[in-house]
Amino acid sequence: MAKLTIKDVELGGKRVLVRVDFNVPMEEKDGQMVVTDVTRIKETLPTLDFLMAKGAKVILASHLGRPKGKREPSMSLKPVAAKLADMIGKPVAFVDDCIGEKVEKTVEIMKAGDVLVLENVRYYDQEEANDPGFAQQLSKVAEVYVNDAFGSAHRAHASTEGVARVVADRGGQCAAGFLMERELKFLGEELESPARPFVVILGGAKVSDKIKVIDRLLEKADALLIGGAMAYTFRLANGNKVGKSLVEADKTSIALAALQKAKQRGVKFLLPTDDVVANPVKTEKLDKKGKPIIEWQNPTVNSSLDCPENAAGLDIGPATIKAYAEVVKNAKTVLWNGPMGIFEDARFAEGTYGVARAVVEATQKGAISIIGGGDSVKALNKAKLGDKVTFMSTGGGASLEFLEGVVLPGVAALTNK
Repeated sequence: MAKLTIKDVELGGKRVLVRVDFNVPMEEKDGQMVVTDVTRIKETLPTLDFLMAKGAKVILASHLGRPKGKREPSMSLKPVAAKLADMIGKPVAFVDDCIGEKVEKTVEIMKAGDVLVLENVRYYDQEEANDPGFAQQLSKVAEVYVNDAFGSAHRAHASTEGVARVVADRGGQCAAGFLMERELKFLGEELESPARPFVVILGGAKVSDKIKVIDRLLEKADALLIGGAMAYTFRLANGNKVGKSLVEADKTSIALAALQKAKQRGVKFLLPTDDVVANPVKTEKLDKKGKPIIEWQNPTVNSSLDCPENAAGLDIGPATIKAYAEVVKNAKTVLWNGPMGIFEDARFAEGTYGVARAVVEATQKGAISIIGGGDSVKALNKAKLGDKVTFMSTGGGASLEFLEGVVLPGVAALTNK
């Protein structure tokens, strides 16, 4: 069902509450928190420019990090408001709360075209609980509600779903911003009846994370190419040795069912025929989550379907890259979600980058290429190829759930056309 967009709504002089995704990377410099990547702010600028040009009073709500209901100074949106002001070239007001009298008084003095950023909605536990009372307070300043935060649309939180219901119940309109509209167009409409051949590339760690997507896309795809650690669950299911590779040994029946479905439907289901393996060596160092850091030693190309006993597979190999690139280059529609290996380490990045180059080549030949969020977007940007594909989703979990066919609460709550 098509949703109202900001082009369909009367905005002049209206108080418009916009749910944006300003959950941006930050770090401390000289005692101040600063934004280190403006991508998410930049993505929503077309929506903000349109609202300002139409004379709306623009009130922005977002979460940042996981403060768990506490006022965590390092997760304040104040530096984000300052960065936004730089980017739009005009003042942006900031209130150190998202509900209450202070917010209402600030909104009262706003003029047409003004922009206000509210404090982190997750400073309140009631946000993630989708508390009706909290949604009521958040919506007090809103005549129109706009959701431009696709990356949070799979969560039924107060700012993504509760507020929309309150605004709709009192006769207000709830619309999609331009970013949300693009996400729904490319992940929805374009994949509803894709131009063929339709090639799906899936990577990442776990089959269990992607099995619903695999199942759904097997209904539509002409070819499915598998990479990342999840390939080893398929290998194990086929009776191959996986050495020290990351694998879900209890998910082999799911993998076999997917292979069987592909066969029945005549879908090409490609698994790696070679890989780059290395020996894991535990170190005394711990990562940010307190887990031991593993060093990978002696990386080599392994041309066997069996992994050496003391090695783990960490990337697809050159023969697989070549085979996958051939399939991708001739596609008319490409959907890619998940890297082919541990691309953050240059020794295990060539699989992901090789596939990225093939996706770009297909795009240049006229294919529609859709990158389904998360690490795939990170990898494309790292390879400086992000601007050479048709569309990169801003939603990690949200894009996966949407591709699975799940109705996203933040989308469902918007007004139907």
